[in-house]
Amino acid sequence: MPIHSHDFVETYEGFVGFGLNRQTDEDTVVYYLQKFSDDKLMDVLKKRMSDEDLSSIFDLISSILRRYLSENEYHRLFLKDDDHH
Repeated sequence: MPIHSHDFVETYEGFVGFGLNRQTDEDTVVYYLQKFSDDKLMDVLKKRMSDEDLSSIFDLISSILRRYLSENEYHRLFLKDDDHH
């Protein structure tokens, strides 16, 4: 059984756009991130992106994870490391 899920993008039927309200902004970011991380799309994009783009994406995601997750949440939710204490 897979440990990662991308169910939101498969079931979301709401408006996709930014700036309308907080809930729509949140939903749109999740929708975009799940579509962006699609394996087939990433197979194409990762080879075309510059070193700077790759670094920018990595730095942004790392910064957000550090800012909003505790170390335990990082291990449990991002790394899926249930054995971390």
